[in-house]
Amino acid sequence: ILLFGPPGTGKTLIGKCVAAQCKATFFCISASTLTSKWYGEGEKMVRALFAVASVHQPSIIFIDEIDSLLCQRSDQENETSRRLKTEFLISLDGASTLDDDLVLVIGATNRPQELDEAARRRLVKRLYIPLPDEQARCEIVTKLLRNITNSLTVDDIEEVGRMTTDFSGADMASLCREASLGPVRSIDLSRIDALDVRPISIDDFRDALKTVRPSVCQADLKIYTDWNQTFGSGRC
Repeated sequence: ILLFGPPGTGKTLIGKCVAAQCKATFFCISASTLTSKWYGEGEKMVRALFAVASVHQPSIIFIDEIDSLLCQRSDQENETSRRLKTEFLISLDGASTLDDDLVLVIGATNRPQELDEAARRRLVKRLYIPLPDEQARCEIVTKLLRNITNSLTVDDIEEVGRMTTDFSGADMASLCREASLGPVRSIDLSRIDALDVRPISIDDFRDALKTVRPSVCQADLKIYTDWNQTFGSGRC
């Protein structure tokens, strides 16, 4: 499975949730985990990874930023990188595992267009993780503030959802963090007391929106939607 989309939309979190729901052993891998300065060690670690995952099945191998590990091959790259990619592609094809092994490989990337064609073919389920819509943004605000004193009404939360177009989940978390500092900034810090801190209000969110901006532009979103139309399997 390949999860692709803008940064901050929860691709890594989805991988962890899948492992928790399936009660599977979770292996979180990055490019630095499998690279080594010693010749041939990278390929050995790839084989060891799939061997251990097979022993502890059902298991999920999650590869964050998979484009850094399986980017397009070229004549300029060194032999070590090429050998590592070849070994990983062979393992992805299931050559080193049995047919009935319960090993799921999930890759996450913000740059799907840089993936090698052979890796793209092996990641048969390619799911687009879009930015949260207005309803999802309202739910994110509600969950992030559930343990924080606030005076927001349902209408206020809906207003925040309308004002945060093109915000990712990570952007919404930054916005709530900035808004939560509003009550602290409004009191005298020389005589601060927990009882003096007022609840978070909609005005704090309006002030926070002056400094917190969305991290994804429309040009980037078009790249993801175009790639999804060409190679994607739909939305997650």
